[in-house]
Amino acid sequence: MDKPVFRPIQSPAVTNHQYRNNKAKPVGQHSFSLHLHTAIGTEKLTMSKHASERLEQRNIRIDDQRWGRIEKKVQEAKRMGVKESLVLLKDAALIVSAKNNTVITAMDRDEASTQIFTNIDGTIILEN
Repeated sequence: MDKPVFRPIQSPAVTNHQYRNNKAKPVGQHSFSLHLHTAIGTEKLTMSKHASERLEQRNIRIDDQRWGRIEKKVQEAKRMGVKESLVLLKDAALIVSAKNNTVITAMDRDEASTQIFTNIDGTIILEN
């Protein structure tokens, strides 16, 4: 049986100058990094079904103002490289995936005092 012969595809030579963008940015146009930073900073936390059920079962209420502070701190932790965080509140503890912007589970603070938390690489304490 003969071996297959592979021949290179002939294509024109590509030089670096063909891909240079010599156009100046228009005045007032923002850079991609600024848009990305803004988008990352405004990501909302989503609640897993499990976490939602646990908050309801334990009668834990978190108002919009506290959610805003939690979201802000989770995004700050994410920028610092945190992927999975424990968020300690005055009356609750949340496990949050900063990587996915998702609250994974929740428990009241008394229940959390007897737990061992693993695979957490950051802790956020918001007691007020």
